[in-house]
Amino acid sequence: MLQAKVQATAQRRMGPFTGLLAAILLGLGLTFAQVAPSMARAAPESFADLAEKVSPAVVNITTTTTIAAPTGDEGGPIVPEGSPFEDFFKRFGNPDAPNGQNGPQRSNALGSGFVISEDGYIVTNNHVIEGADEISIEFFSGKTLDAKIIGTDPKTDLALLKVESPEPLAYVSFGDSNVMRVGDWVMAVGNPLGQGFSVSAGIVSARNRALSGTYDDFIQTDAAINRGNSGGPLFNMDGDVVGVNTAILSPNGGSIGIGFSMASNVVSKVVQQLKDFGETRRGWLGVRIQDVTPDVAEAMGLKDQKGALVTDVPDGPAKDGGMLSGDVIVGFEGSPITDTRDLVRRVADADVGKAVRVEVLREGKTQTLLITLGRREEAEATDTPVAEGGPEAPASKDVLGLTLNVLTPEQETELGLPQGTEGLVVTNVDETSEAYEKGLRSGDVITEAGQQKVATVADLEARITEAKDAGRKSLLLLIRRGADPRFVALSVE
Repeated sequence: MLQAKVQATAQRRMGPFTGLLAAILLGLGLTFAQVAPSMARAAPESFADLAEKVSPAVVNITTTTTIAAPTGDEGGPIVPEGSPFEDFFKRFGNPDAPNGQNGPQRSNALGSGFVISEDGYIVTNNHVIEGADEISIEFFSGKTLDAKIIGTDPKTDLALLKVESPEPLAYVSFGDSNVMRVGDWVMAVGNPLGQGFSVSAGIVSARNRALSGTYDDFIQTDAAINRGNSGGPLFNMDGDVVGVNTAILSPNGGSIGIGFSMASNVVSKVVQQLKDFGETRRGWLGVRIQDVTPDVAEAMGLKDQKGALVTDVPDGPAKDGGMLSGDVIVGFEGSPITDTRDLVRRVADADVGKAVRVEVLREGKTQTLLITLGRREEAEATDTPVAEGGPEAPASKDVLGLTLNVLTPEQETELGLPQGTEGLVVTNVDETSEAYEKGLRSGDVITEAGQQKVATVADLEARITEAKDAGRKSLLLLIRRGADPRFVALSVE
């Protein structure tokens, strides 16, 4: 009754504008009703059903490691010989050890994991079980089983374990991490700080984060992740694993809302290889590469700052397939390559022994090479260390802030360079120069300038003149430091 009186009063006061206003409000209401559902999904009313569904497949992991006793100066307090405290520490350094001898000690560590098959395969972080003598798995029901290691991959910090259970185990499946969007809800389950099964929720804060590894592809989340959560799953709202909780960014060791989970599309591939072979088998192209920076793109006359610039092609698949130093890899198996990280991950995901099509940009023209991939693990096992540094040689000349000499056979050996290398060795770098700012140091060797070989200072000066005559602001140099080549663009203006 009161509402009817208010509406009637409002209509009398509004007069002829009442119908127009009502039409406008109705129109706005329809517009919001049509747009709102496509803008965002409603927040979950509760995570309880999801937590109840997935918790039986999440496990606590306890590891036991034997730590060898320190001997001599390897550990313990440093006490001067003859000090009155020397006898005290000998006698009481370890009260349980006979005659004051410190014996081996047992150390325990806690982490999390999750079951991925009813027959007992469990995924966790490598750092959770690394060096462990014993691994105990505690299930949500309270049951415990011993686990053995099937395989590990330190590069992605992943490990695959196996338990033997008389009955089928509850398990969870991997979801597609590529479809996760910034702002999507996620839930982390694990064993934070040894408190037992614990659930935290948040959103995807960022995608495709890289920390320090070559194959990193982390989902960043603000769901609380603490010590002990390592190896635990990050779930989407369907109960699929979209990440493995691996690291946090924190000044104090506790969660501040910046956690990182290795994306499930990386995890599932690694886990399958560990299950099949007990080790990883990544594709290997056999090139050394670097990103195409703006100054490198300008020096090479490239339109786009994309692709992976090949700095060296040692013996291997790429060399057999006709790839050359200075090529820019812009495509792999029909997909564009954005940068070096993108290329490394694409190649690693490809099958060992597979013939792949690699698109390169060479002297302004696009070519497609057919290359049969090798295996990265085998290639890395045969890498040999090289010497660093090098002596100065006579008859030096200063160019582009660099003091240069012609490389001698003796320097070639001492600098760990491939046999037959020709170029100019850097004996000094002006610390106020652009060359110093871009990382050039004594012992570096310039082998190419403007993608042409240089054997003398006169060759380098000729390349500088050519770059200026062509209207270019910089010159691309190929620098070798031991076995590690890279391109650097220096200004010639």
